[in-house]
Amino acid sequence: MSSSALHPISPQRPDAVHPLARLSAEEMRQARSVLSAAGLVGESTRFTYVGLEEPAKGEVLDTGGAVVPRRARVILLDVATGVATDTVVSLSKGEVDSRRRLDPVRDGQPAIMLEEYIAADEIVKADEGWRAAMARRGITDLDLVCPCPLSAGAATKPDEQGRRMVRVLSFVRHREADHPWAHPVDGVVAYVDLTERRVIELIDDVLLPVPSTEHNHDDPEYVGPLRTTLKPIEITQPEGPSFTVDDDVVSWEGWQFRIGFDAREGLTLHQLSLNGRDIVYRASVAEMVVPYADPSPARWWQNYFDAGEYSLGAQVNALQLGCDCLGEIHYFDAVVADDLGEPQPRPNAICMHEEDFGVLWKHTDLFTGSSETRRQRRLVISFFVTVGNYDYGFYWYLYLDGTIELECKATGVMFTSSYVPGSPYADEVAPGLGGPYHQHMWCARLDMTVDGVANTVNEVQLQRLPVGPDNPHGNAFTKLVTPLERESQGARMAEPASARAWHVVNPGRLNRLGQPVGYALYPQGQPVLAADPSASISQRAAFATHHLWVTAYDPAERYPSGDLPNQHAGGAGLPAWTAQDRDLTATDVVLWHTFGLTHFPRTEDWPVMPVDRAGFTLKPVGFFDRNPTLDVPASTASHCATPTAEGDSCCS
Repeated sequence: MSSSALHPISPQRPDAVHPLARLSAEEMRQARSVLSAAGLVGESTRFTYVGLEEPAKGEVLDTGGAVVPRRARVILLDVATGVATDTVVSLSKGEVDSRRRLDPVRDGQPAIMLEEYIAADEIVKADEGWRAAMARRGITDLDLVCPCPLSAGAATKPDEQGRRMVRVLSFVRHREADHPWAHPVDGVVAYVDLTERRVIELIDDVLLPVPSTEHNHDDPEYVGPLRTTLKPIEITQPEGPSFTVDDDVVSWEGWQFRIGFDAREGLTLHQLSLNGRDIVYRASVAEMVVPYADPSPARWWQNYFDAGEYSLGAQVNALQLGCDCLGEIHYFDAVVADDLGEPQPRPNAICMHEEDFGVLWKHTDLFTGSSETRRQRRLVISFFVTVGNYDYGFYWYLYLDGTIELECKATGVMFTSSYVPGSPYADEVAPGLGGPYHQHMWCARLDMTVDGVANTVNEVQLQRLPVGPDNPHGNAFTKLVTPLERESQGARMAEPASARAWHVVNPGRLNRLGQPVGYALYPQGQPVLAADPSASISQRAAFATHHLWVTAYDPAERYPSGDLPNQHAGGAGLPAWTAQDRDLTATDVVLWHTFGLTHFPRTEDWPVMPVDRAGFTLKPVGFFDRNPTLDVPASTASHCATPTAEGDSCCS
């Protein structure tokens, strides 16, 4: 990036602020003022991203977080010309540190903005060809049509190169309160140039019936009488929660970490440690892609990067006690910048609470007669977003025994189609209504620091052994351990049949048995990206072609499909980085874990989908010298068994 230090603006916050502290509303305003003073903000300038430019890990660890300059990254778009600029603003010095004009063909496009959704509606409804396509289907009241602007994917034609585009499918309502997803206007798609504000191509492929039946999940007449048999469940902690929060730093049962929030990734966890020992420096869901299976002319291009194209974090919900979260809740508010760079508060964006989680450990001894049970509990840190029709919940769990889990929950309303009988790419979910086949693929970025930054990744799995001199009875099996020594070895597939896992170990830190301390990533091993390797989505979302990628840490490598996946031709991110084939032995490593759902819609998923789940688990392996929860006391909850003579009570 070229250097630029124009028009200094006095900093609003001192350098004493922790370098990983979330950007405040004041800092967002300051960043906007600095860019404006530098002549980079005009009437047609929009802010497609405003986020903390995190310092390199070494800067934070070497200084303990003290006196590290605060910076913000801002991606600007001139909506009149289509010119985009990637900038870094020094909040400490009050000046522009760097700026670079983006090449839309080489670099891709900035994320889609809210005002562009509104603009696309206006553009298609003003287009004579689109209006004629609607009329051909008997739709004349265009006020009830809901055009749905969708990310365009890769440019496939010469005249699409360099254009800022969306592709628009449409739905129609019967009235204002009618949900449009029940009535897809299929076979018609408008290609919209957002800069020129016009439809550049209209696909009117096939005339399909528009499903007419209403399926409104919030209509009492459609839903019917609500059940009256459910008794209340009350979650109480009369002495309050066991966690404490100090300036976004959370402490709970030996765990400590910092809460972060980003307009692109949403919730981020920083400097996660247990009993003073580092485990994960930074954890986030760095990308999410939703590819569809229908190859028809109107739908073949459907695939959405919910983080890189739609700014997932900016779509965060305000959570409600008793609905989204239950119990003794601590909420964290968030702040994101709008299209004009102005800070917008998002109250109750993050929910944190404790949950009972059943039995932690239990044993009744045959010889001594002792009987002991301890209950597991977990700390839950969560947020929910709505991206178009789907709603996604992200739940990080920390457990008493050192386990870390991430669970992603998919709910909301599926993206529908007209059902063509016998279609190999959709199932009928309601009369005449199709549920197209698709996948939800998440990529977690896990910047590991297991007792320090000198980590190695071992692939560990079951190895079956043939009958032979060393296995005469055929009962033997063993464990196969394979170090991943270079990035060329680091793109891996899960293998549930052999219980394959990946252990991040620190060869320089040994437990009392002389074993390297470590944490293991246990994948669920569901299918990866189903598209053919030659497909454009396979090039753009290459991260989703493997369950695991391992890279050497580089502060510039934040997103698995590169900085700007919107309309990128592909090959950015993990394929480019791992081509360097860097050494992974006893070094600072980052795990990129792909996991997800392959969705063949059911009738039970309509008209609103019950939660479906995907995720992964991190567990200590040799990190502790013994079970770290021996000191957990027996439960004394009032609803448990009658106290014993010693005064204890315990329920399992």
